[in-house]
Amino acid sequence: MPRQIVFTTKAAKPPSTYSQAVKAAGLVFVSGTGPADPDSGKIIGTTIQEQTRQCLTNIQAILEEAGSSLEKVVSATVILAEEDDFGGMNEEWLKWFPENPPARQGAKLPVRIPGLKVSIAVIAEA
Repeated sequence: MPRQIVFTTKAAKPPSTYSQAVKAAGLVFVSGTGPADPDSGKIIGTTIQEQTRQCLTNIQAILEEAGSSLEKVVSATVILAEEDDFGGMNEEWLKWFPENPPARQGAKLPVRIPGLKVSIAVIAEA
């Protein structure tokens, strides 16, 4: 399978420096995806739960465009602005991955973006 760039208008548009996702080698690599509204580009939500929900909504749309789904996610990286938000992020995460969750790692956001609490990247089976 040749490398394929994935883009959907159902998720927030990424900066010009990277793609929403790349499909290659039987996998879909979804870039770090924030809680932005697909239409306005503005951050949705003030709580970590709301922002985690919007990140996963955007990721779901990207995966569907690539012919995949959240059920096929094998690995995730969750990047938080504040480590105190870990519990609230997990609370929302469990609603999306109640059984057989993907492997996951976490990190601290290296830059401050006003209002942004979380960014999530995933790798899924194509």
